[in-house]
Amino acid sequence: MRDRVRAVPGGHLAYRMVIGLVGAAVTVGGLFLVPLPGPGWVIVFVGLAILASEFAWAQRLLDFGRARLRRWTAWAAARSPWVRVPAVLVAAATVAVATYLVAVVSGVPDWVPASWVPPLPGLAPASAGER
Repeated sequence: MRDRVRAVPGGHLAYRMVIGLVGAAVTVGGLFLVPLPGPGWVIVFVGLAILASEFAWAQRLLDFGRARLRRWTAWAAARSPWVRVPAVLVAAATVAVATYLVAVVSGVPDWVPASWVPPLPGLAPASAGER
């Protein structure tokens, strides 16, 4: 497909622009999701992989990120459970605090049953019609 696009006059530039926009959007979206529960870093790596398909700087950044991830994984695997368990608990607490702060700032989504949501400090209790 790339060859057909590149055969069209201006196709190569248009293709690179589309890859750049899509890759940047996915990467930035992933960065916004990093502090939230979910696959934020996975999305960042997917965005970088999209960019790396056309841009050498993105390939270098992706290689750097992969190397750091491998290094961190090897470091964590070499540690005892006395180090790994607190690290997981700190990560879980960070996710819980981020989720709570998002709920305080933006409100609780409508799809969450009202019976599951205790009143959040700093927010006026929502009536059933407001949620």
